[in-house]
Amino acid sequence: MFGAGGGTVSYEEIEEVDVILLWGSNAREAHPIFFHHLMTGLDNGATMFAVDPRRSSSSKFADVWLGLNLGSDVAMSNTVAREIINQGLTNREFIAHSTTGFEAYAKSVEPFTLEVGEQITGVPASAIAEMARAYATADKAQILWTLGITEHHNGVDNVLALCNLSLLTGHIGRWGSGLVPLRGQNNVQGGGDMGALPNKFPGFQDITDPEAHAKFSELYGVDLPDKNGLHLTLMFEAMERGEITSAYIIGENPADSEADIEFARATLRGLDTLVVQDIFMTRTAELADVVLPASVGWAESDGTVTSSERRVQRVRAAVTPPGEAWHDQDIIGELARRMGYDWGKPTSEELWDELRSLSPLHIGMSYERLEDGGLQWPCPDLDHPGTPFLHGWLWEDDLGGHPLAPFSVVEAAGPKEELSAEFPIRLTTGRALDSYNTGVQSGGFDSPIRYGDALDVNPADADRLGIADGELVKVSSPRGSVEMAIRIQPEIPVGLTFTTFHFPELVDINVLTSDAWDKKSGTAEFKAAAIRIDKISANAGEGESNG
Repeated sequence: MFGAGGGTVSYEEIEEVDVILLWGSNAREAHPIFFHHLMTGLDNGATMFAVDPRRSSSSKFADVWLGLNLGSDVAMSNTVAREIINQGLTNREFIAHSTTGFEAYAKSVEPFTLEVGEQITGVPASAIAEMARAYATADKAQILWTLGITEHHNGVDNVLALCNLSLLTGHIGRWGSGLVPLRGQNNVQGGGDMGALPNKFPGFQDITDPEAHAKFSELYGVDLPDKNGLHLTLMFEAMERGEITSAYIIGENPADSEADIEFARATLRGLDTLVVQDIFMTRTAELADVVLPASVGWAESDGTVTSSERRVQRVRAAVTPPGEAWHDQDIIGELARRMGYDWGKPTSEELWDELRSLSPLHIGMSYERLEDGGLQWPCPDLDHPGTPFLHGWLWEDDLGGHPLAPFSVVEAAGPKEELSAEFPIRLTTGRALDSYNTGVQSGGFDSPIRYGDALDVNPADADRLGIADGELVKVSSPRGSVEMAIRIQPEIPVGLTFTTFHFPELVDINVLTSDAWDKKSGTAEFKAAAIRIDKISANAGEGESNG
């Protein structure tokens, strides 16, 4: 919508904000460093609205919790937008000066009255109206989101719906107000910045842009592709069709992390050649023909990382790689040498300077300048201080050639996988503070921080199903079944269940997750599967349906 794939504000700004919409995010557990800044904002008087199907540990810090029905985020956003418009709370001058498409957007949200919004989302109309007024009338306001927004079959539309709210109110492009997509892992932002995307060169330059294509091809002395590649979901579909017969996987564990995990594992097994480069023997590595032991642990790395606020920071190796492990760049360089391209042994700084010569966002970020706390891109020259917030041009009299920011008409669509008599309960997944992703870095050790997990169920559902806290049950979806323990949690709404995905060695939870995916982004709908829960017979071990 705005031309750059990064959060529009800096962490510091949330400490001075007036209103926070924490939407689809359990930031206290998934982004604890950022949450410290958020807590400072709350201590300084900010009002927080938490929009989340379950009352997470983050929601407990909110002034108002809006426990919406799973997958009704666009309906909620459209209802908030209609209320802002109908109450005359839009920033008319900003809309007229800096945006396009308002009339069509306003027409699209007109059916979403407070009464309709309450019916679809399950949130009281009064709470929706309160959040709409608070956000629209605040001097400084931010919308924060994470995978609870993006891991849906309409995740892109969910994000666009939130961006629409910022355009309605002018909460974008100025200090304190903005949009904050918190990244899922450390340096995810940096991976995208460096071109680890199927449609972008480093610095978010389009592969299809002739000028960018020519610049990169000239430097590397080869004619680089000029059409977009495949994202992960399309890669697996191409593997299934036999169009991709080999894969080289670096620092990723799709044999545990993909939705419909049995399909993913079968597909990986069917490859002619699978090469895995990692720091641990992951389940993906166990399927590989060749394993390249890498050295990318935080204490072994030298280079840079980029946080969700676009801040590039230096990291320095404290220990040498163990055993036969090599640094990633050395492994890739040696592969290149054996393919006939001798790149030598560039240092991390030399590689960074190469990046700076290609990416306008990073030109001014020398290693010397990164030593003291880092810099936020864009940083176009060595005298530039970095950019705390993005899109300030939206407020300038002369937009400087920038296109107007477009409103987006988005459809309010619920989860792809509908509930049924056979699968009448919702499953959503997420993170826990003390574990990490598929458990590669936080589990499987002699003394792990946390071991095992359970399915969180509302007490009323537990009573209806006749299951007790701690009881082992069979949980099934249209894709398969797993056995796991029950944990009765009053914070979970009736009809919804929750668990983490950190312990695949104990519970292969992604056997259950939906394989529906967003055609715009390729992201699977991890957050909204349909399941049933069966008691396990004490005698035969067979499931007795209580779904």
